[in-house]
This record gives sequence, structure tokens and C-alpha cells, in this order.
Amino acid sequence: MNIMTSKTFLILFFVNSFSIYFLLHAQHRGGPSDRSLSAENRPRQPQSHRRRHLKPWPILPSYLPWSQEAAAVSHRSCEAYFGNGFARRVDFLSSSAPAVGGGGGGGWFRCSYSETLRSSICEGGRLKMVAGRIKMSRGGEKLEDVIGRGEEEELPVLSDGAFEIEGSGTEFGPGRGISRRRMVTGDDLDRYVPAGDVSRHTMRELIGSIDVVGAAEFRCDQWVEESTLLVTRFEYANLFHTVTDWYSAYVSSKVTGLPYRPRLVFVDGHCSTQLEDTWRALFSGLRYAKNLSGAVCFRHAIFSPLGYETALFKGLTEDINCSGASALHLWRDPDDQKTARLSEFGEMIRAAFGSPVHKQRLEKPVSVYNVLFVRREDYLAHPRHGGKVQSRLSNEQEVFDSLQSWTTNHLGCKINFVNGLFAHMSMKEQVRAIQDASVIIGAHGAGLTHIVSATPKTVILEIISREYRRPHFALIAKWKGLEYHAINLSGSYAIPSIVVDRLSSIMKSLGC
Repeated sequence: MNIMTSKTFLILFFVNSFSIYFLLHAQHRGGPSDRSLSAENRPRQPQSHRRRHLKPWPILPSYLPWSQEAAAVSHRSCEAYFGNGFARRVDFLSSSAPAVGGGGGGGWFRCSYSETLRSSICEGGRLKMVAGRIKMSRGGEKLEDVIGRGEEEELPVLSDGAFEIEGSGTEFGPGRGISRRRMVTGDDLDRYVPAGDVSRHTMRELIGSIDVVGAAEFRCDQWVEESTLLVTRFEYANLFHTVTDWYSAYVSSKVTGLPYRPRLVFVDGHCSTQLEDTWRALFSGLRYAKNLSGAVCFRHAIFSPLGYETALFKGLTEDINCSGASALHLWRDPDDQKTARLSEFGEMIRAAFGSPVHKQRLEKPVSVYNVLFVRREDYLAHPRHGGKVQSRLSNEQEVFDSLQSWTTNHLGCKINFVNGLFAHMSMKEQVRAIQDASVIIGAHGAGLTHIVSATPKTVILEIISREYRRPHFALIAKWKGLEYHAINLSGSYAIPSIVVDRLSSIMKSLGC
């Protein structure tokens, strides 16, 4: 293929991709299909004045359609792990008749189950939440105001009536003799929302607590018309685990076909952290459940699976045979063992903060190479944290000084050595530093999870102490198709000259 033909193909590919993108996102799959719902009972689209406050999905270079039939996705394929493998749909409540006493029709609830991930994305309509019946701390407080608070106080304990969904008149009409029933039984929970290895599965508890009630009992103080993600979090102050939560929320939004970025409700009582900046950037706003008063009814609610149920976390203990590839490559030559989904997600994070995503450094014709050294700093992470991070590189400052000296005196090309003090940087600044880096160096630690937002030709160099030989970042690099190198230490001390030599070799491979 000559150069002109290649350019023409690329132009046509991106034009076609954008056209498909807009076509797909003009469709809204907020409830059961049109064949099973009357016009009256379909989830309402947000009114125009409300829709103005919902963020549109950005156009991403690595985007591939999510609307393909999940049933056609192969078990344990890359798309099943990272994309739409939620093929088995189960309707727990169907809305086909108006509710007794008016009310505009009963609610609906369904789950889409992934055999590969062994988890479900569930969604429903006409769901009521009464925060006063959820026992947990208020959530969203300043960290310094809740020092010493126990984690058990921050996790939801659900009383009867905390979550209810409106049943149809055929079930709860006059003379039926029942006023409520539990929507999902224990057997169905085990089948479609299994606890797995999670000691306390808060989303399973939430779904298992939902009661179906008649229209007479279904009374709302306020309605939320926009599609809303309900999220419960663990390890919310840790970047790696929070990235798994972000990814789960993103996938849930795409699998359920939301035309705009949804709002979030945290059904937990954790205090505020810096990581909320990214939650707010990615989505159209967030609230904590306990900050909502009275009976709040959702026209369309989506239950985001726990971060523990994503491929990012499951890959730590099971073999996920996937490698990263460009969307263009997969568009031309689909491959079950390759994925562009993590690249798409990384672009989503960058776009959420306003960073350009279409200026990919395909060949990196740059005059200055940014080498980013991700530091581990002491900081107060959560109410039970002492403020000291565990050292993974005992002579980090010595290694940093040696690298800085080498890059300053290097004559082959101009290198800008960046001190990645992430604990003192905003999330937007952190993401920008990752995006601008040609090489990212760091000791094993949660901060390296940011490589999910790295651009395609970025090179990763991880320094791994004997005590922390874990595959987190090697896997993310593999699933994104990034070049990855590791220096495995016999203890926690790194010989500076070895690190410098490895960086020198990487720079030579970049043409520096």
C-alpha cells in the first residue's frame, strides 16, 4: 500500500468511525426493548434543559462500537474481558401494564451477565431509594474531620425499604393479598451476582435488598429523570482500585447504551479524596446517597459492578491472554486475543480533563523527550492511614539524583527529567504529565496505574523490590500494547548505575 493510499484509508477510517460513534450514541437503551415496553412505560429521555447539564461522550481515536450483540462475543476473548461480554440477559421484573392507581406504569429490572467475568451489569426503572433506611456515615466529608473513623461505619447496611421498585397492577391489584415481595431470590443472586472471593459484596447486598411494591406504597419525594449510576467502593483512596471502579462505571455506561455521561450516586459513606476530581471529570456529577433526603426515585438506575470484578483486577490471579492493539488494526483485522479497550479508556480519562487525544505520537518526531519519574511520597490517604507510605525503593532519592544528573549531561538529545510528585499535583496535572511522557519510571506502587492514560509509544520502566513482585503494571502495559521493562531487585535497594544504564538503552531505542 503506497503512502497516498494509506493516508486515504486512515481518513476514511476515522470519518467512518466518527459517523458510527454518533449513530450509536444517538440510541438510548435505557430499559427493556421497544417490543416489550409500551411508549408510556419506556424510560423518559431527560428534558432538554436537564440534558444541557449532561456531558456528551468525547470522540476517541481508539473507540470501537459497543453495540455489537454480546452473544456473538467469544467466551474469555479480550472483548469478553474488557468490553461487552455481558451476553446472558435476565429480566427480573418486566413492565407491561399500568400500575394500580395510576403512577404511569410499573417498574422494570434486568441483569446482563458475563460468563467470562462472572458478574452482571444490572439496571432498572422506577427505583426508589430512601437514604434514611441505609445505615452508614454521611460520606463526602473532609478527611481531617473524620480521622480515626472505622471502615465498617462507611459501608452501607440496608434496612427493609431502603430500595424499592414499583410492581405492575397485575401483581399488586385489589384482592391480591400481597403488598411487597423480594425481587431477586438467593439462588438468582448466586447465579447472576455471585459473591466470588469478595468477603462483603455490597452491590450484591444492594440488589438483594430490593423489594417490589404496589403503586399505593410507591411514593416519591423527588424524581431523578437522568440515567444514574449507583456505585459502591472499596479501597477508594488507592489509585489502582479506584481505576478499576472508574473502568467498571465506564463499561456499565457503554453496555447499557447511555447517550450522555451519567450522574453518579455513591452508596457508601467514604470521605472525600483527591480522586473525586476524576470521578467528576469523567461523569456528569456525583452525590453521596446520605446527602439525598426523603424518597428519591430514579427513572433509570444502573448498578455498576465492583472494581474487583473487572479484568484489571481479575488479571492479577487468572491468565487473561490479551495484548493491546490499535483500533485501526482491530477494525481491519479483528482478533479475539487483542484489545483497544484500555487505550479507549485512557483516552477517555485524558479527554475528561480537556487534554488532546487526537495528537498521538505515532513516530514521536520530538525535539525534547520527557522522562517522568513517579515518586512515592508520604501523604494522608484515608481516616485509618497514618500518613506514611511503605517504601518500595529504599534509595529512591539516590536513584532520582543519578537519573537527573545523567539526563542533564546527556548529549545525544534533549531530555526533560520530570519529578513526578503526584501527591502534590492535581489529578489533571498528573494525567497531563503521563500524557506528555516518552518514558515513565517508577517503583512498584499505585501511582503507576496512571499508565492506563499513557500514549501509544510510551515506554514503561518499573523498579520492583523483592517484596512487591506483582504483575499490576506489566499487565496494564501489555493490555495497552506499551513497551515495558522491569528491574527486579534482590531487596529494596537499586544500584543507580544499573537504572541509568537501562534508561540509556531505552533512549537509544527511541533514537536519542
